[in-house]
Amino acid sequence: MRIMKKPNILITGTPGVGKTTLGKELAQRTGLSYINVGELAQEGQLFDGFDAEYQCPILDEDRVVDELEDKMTEGGVIVDYHGCDFFPERWFHIVFVLRTDNTHLYNRLENRGYSGKKLQDNVQCEIFQTIYEEAMESYKVEIVHQLPSNDPEDMEGNLEQIIQWIEQWMKDNN
Repeated sequence: MRIMKKPNILITGTPGVGKTTLGKELAQRTGLSYINVGELAQEGQLFDGFDAEYQCPILDEDRVVDELEDKMTEGGVIVDYHGCDFFPERWFHIVFVLRTDNTHLYNRLENRGYSGKKLQDNVQCEIFQTIYEEAMESYKVEIVHQLPSNDPEDMEGNLEQIIQWIEQWMKDNN
């Protein structure tokens, strides 16, 4: 039996935009593997120090790439992370940057316990489209797409759109 080739998808965006919710639901509906890079790094202790200002560990990007290489080569992986410029371009067939209205984002981050500089910097990151620009510089422009992520209706629409894309990709590539 021939193993069907499946696409790799990157879901990225500022913390709090809904990457994990979308990624987990997408994996459940499509059977693709889901990898939350933050959880992967936590489990494997893939860190290179601690950022005192933001009160968080510093990701060891090279070790994360090494850890993911084999899985990404097989295909069929949804990767969720708030950064994207260190992943090899060859890994992804499509990149989705989730975008959230600042009022929603501020409230979501505040509910997570973000405050002060960390809260302000993440909201500014969204205002200035930092992650979207990072994605546009890191991948072919035609594979980078912005999706709204403000409410459950947006998520449902995004899921339907991505599932249609996956189905089309599999028809075209198998």
